[in-house]
Amino acid sequence: MQQADLDFELREHDRSKTFKETVRKYRRKYGRHPPPRFQEWYKFARKRQVHNVDDFDQIWDDLRPFWAVSPYVIRHYAAHASDIRDHGTAVVSLRDGQVFQELWGWRSETFTKMLSRIGRWLPDMDIPINRMDQPRVVVPWEEMQDMLRAEEQSRSLEETAVTDRFTKNMSGFWERKPPPPEGSWLYHWNPFWYPVEHVEDPDDPVPDYGWFWYAGRQYMDLAAKACPPESYARNVNSMTHLSEAEASYKHELGGFVTNFNRSSDLCTVGPQLSGLHGMLFASSSTLATQKLVPLFGECKLNVNNEILFPANMYWRHDKRYEYDDSQDISWDDKEDMMPWRGVTSGGTAFEDKPELWRPMHRQRLVMLTNASELAGKTTAILTLVNGDQGTYHSHSFEPADFASKHTDVGFSAKIACIPNCDFYDETFRVLEPTTFAQTFASKYLIDVDGHSFSGRWRAFLQSRSLGIKSTIFREWHDSRLWAWRHFVPMDNRFNELYSLLTYFIGYPSESTPAMSQAGFSVPSTNHDLEVPRHDYEAYKIAKQGRQWAAKVLRREDIEIYLFRLLLEYGRIIDDNRDKIGFVGDGGKEMEDFDRRVPAEE
Repeated sequence: MQQADLDFELREHDRSKTFKETVRKYRRKYGRHPPPRFQEWYKFARKRQVHNVDDFDQIWDDLRPFWAVSPYVIRHYAAHASDIRDHGTAVVSLRDGQVFQELWGWRSETFTKMLSRIGRWLPDMDIPINRMDQPRVVVPWEEMQDMLRAEEQSRSLEETAVTDRFTKNMSGFWERKPPPPEGSWLYHWNPFWYPVEHVEDPDDPVPDYGWFWYAGRQYMDLAAKACPPESYARNVNSMTHLSEAEASYKHELGGFVTNFNRSSDLCTVGPQLSGLHGMLFASSSTLATQKLVPLFGECKLNVNNEILFPANMYWRHDKRYEYDDSQDISWDDKEDMMPWRGVTSGGTAFEDKPELWRPMHRQRLVMLTNASELAGKTTAILTLVNGDQGTYHSHSFEPADFASKHTDVGFSAKIACIPNCDFYDETFRVLEPTTFAQTFASKYLIDVDGHSFSGRWRAFLQSRSLGIKSTIFREWHDSRLWAWRHFVPMDNRFNELYSLLTYFIGYPSESTPAMSQAGFSVPSTNHDLEVPRHDYEAYKIAKQGRQWAAKVLRREDIEIYLFRLLLEYGRIIDDNRDKIGFVGDGGKEMEDFDRRVPAEE
């Protein structure tokens, strides 16, 4: 067994089986007592057959810096977040277990439905939700380190005077205000194309969030400020840092990703990707701030400070993103194909600047799998030398014919262009969209970013196909998924795409004869190349990913995660947060509960 497999097995099985164990592990990991009403959360999670009741480190990482900010300040920021609508934020409020939604929109509407299922256990709070596709909060590294040190210094396991109750009747929350008098409505155009109404209250002013418009600009100029001084992102002229960055997350032979977390770390790879990902050089809707303001988001980059919550499309019943087992087929009935459909999202494309849009990540993927575009071009793949007992070496490979036979990739619509998208017609042919039933007929499902994260990923993991993932975004479930065990990681530059596909599909033992019989000519570069087929390995990873998704990515897991997240958030906005929490171990009540509702095996 490889070390990575061993680490996973230990992580998977090192799970608390009782409430006492869960509380003990919480205190050991975080240096604090669990938040109030932790017993209610634990019962909620166990009754819904949570697989790992300890796997919530993402919540802790997201909320840690806010311990350095006054609770009142956090509440004040949250209460006014949607006062000015072109700030791109919606606020969902909870009062005595009842949910109020101030600003309508599909993200906040779905969030409200999720919240209504757990609201009766939560304290009063205002929850600001990012209405934009792309993450926005980027606190400079030096300031963030000060906040993290302050959090660490404030930790305490003192039990004296600690109470298991949230504080009532605190100030600074959002309040319903009477409508303004007739004639005082202020309308103006904004990025969301609807009128805005805002009347300033001199007794309760809107705080300064520090928002500034950053769309269409080089995101790495902003992102680098959130990186350590010694990082590659802040030392881009150092070739030493470049080589170290490469070696830290991918294997020199074949370019396979060995550290998926670091492969999306902009402090490590950002300078290399700054011109190769739409978000990084031509973001479409970025209203950013360098202040630590509370903002709940469905995704973020590693340099961002949003508070992650499970994406709405993962919970709502949306046929575009929801997996349906009746649409899937067995692995052996699937084709050795890698399909992909999407729109030209990811960044803004300008007609007079093809040197900018051609390197964008989705455009690169389509061109990288287009046989006409690939004609006469080569890439590196791993080939086997001296038969089955030989060794793998990097070899030049002409992928055009292989791509024609094993990929079906193209755009289904053209968007995000200035002045329009007609200039794409010379390069791309728009293809018909594919359904999930058509997609699941293939063994290999590649998932790449658009403007933001891809909502298809959960369904891909739940399917019987093998997911190949390339992304710079982080989501709530990332710490629960393991590369090379549940999915196949791919570098955001896509350099190893054909190494991956030929490794799993094989070349030329099955590819070359089939292509020759179909009338394809095999380039001289590809003669005598051998890559044994690894179909079983692909099947095994796909099966493990499917089994694991059925344990930790259910709709119930989303509700469990949100409940725990808002308990922790409710504590950091509480004026008495240093004196509230769960002490003790639950006693006989929780021992009896554990006997009635044992841990899921």
